Amino acid sequence: MDLATLQKQLADQQGKLPPVDKWNPDFCGDMDLVIKHDGSWFYMGTPIGRKTLVKLFASVLKKEDEKYYLVTPVEKLGIKVEDVPYVITQWEVQDDLLIFTTQTDEQVVVSASHPVELKDNPQNQLALPYINVRRNLWARLHQNVYYQLIEQAEQQGNALYITSGDYQFCLGHL
Repeated sequence: MDLATLQKQLADQQGKLPPVDKWNPDFCGDMDLVIKHDGSWFYMGTPIGRKTLVKLFASVLKKEDEKYYLVTPVEKLGIKVEDVPYVITQWEVQDDLLIFTTQTDEQVVVSASHPVELKDNPQNQLALPYINVRRNLWARLHQNVYYQLIEQAEQQGNALYITSGDYQFCLGHL
């Protein structure tokens, strides 16, 4: 994968995500790239320190079945993801809507289009909230965000709920 060519191709997108769901290039092999459980990206065992590079890779991320790939119109490289590729690191409320921000600065409005589901976390086997960011790519709420939302939640029966617009989701069970 030639980074200069990829950057040039993506520069024309002007802030829009590339249409990776429409790209189906041949598989070219695996790349030694790992997205760790905490949302950090490592290439060949070394953390990727340039956030712009992580954001570039994140923009061409695709999940098929249970495998993750970086794709361009002509290449498809397998990568490893320990849990999910994104972690929600910030949240805010605007006009009664809950907006989550990932570690790659991608914003997602919590709604039926971007649902939150409780899923078993592979690291600790607890049911934690995950949000669908886009195209079958999910984000886990960072522990700080999770605890902040618990403080805002309403108890209904033995569960805690949060509302975003007309969408309601469960943060967990008591």
